[in-house]
Amino acid sequence: MTDIQTTAPTRSPSGYDLTPPDDAERSRLEADLSPEEKRVLLSHGTEAPFCGTLLGEKRAGVFCCRECGLPLFRAATKFESGTGWPSFTQPVDESHVKAITDRSYGMVRTETQCARCDSHQGHVFADGPPPTGLRYCINSVALSFVAEGEALPDPLGRGDGNA
Repeated sequence: MTDIQTTAPTRSPSGYDLTPPDDAERSRLEADLSPEEKRVLLSHGTEAPFCGTLLGEKRAGVFCCRECGLPLFRAATKFESGTGWPSFTQPVDESHVKAITDRSYGMVRTETQCARCDSHQGHVFADGPPPTGLRYCINSVALSFVAEGEALPDPLGRGDGNA
């Protein structure tokens, strides 16, 4: 007997399917990650500052979750924070990024996770520029960049749009 999904997929206001991957899908997604990606995305690690491959990315496009492909940040919201990690003022859709209280290392911070697959992305701080005053400080290894006009990654086969 196979499991049948009895609830409708959860959709974000911008139309993306936020239904979490099932166990088989999650295993397949995680098997495709490098050891460094696994350390950051699955074990809440942090890449070294000024080393991420997307820090200097300036083309128009969108930054997606490296694990499940959900669009997280538009290039137009990226700014140079001087921190050594790609920084953004706001997500593509507020429902695509979850905020989790992080009390590790004797600090209280707000961790950001992908709302679909729960992968660790980075942290958000209230010291960013207008219009939001927020700085989403995100690990490059947690993202994949898609140039404007190119097809978004769709590792779950959900048919979610173009950049």
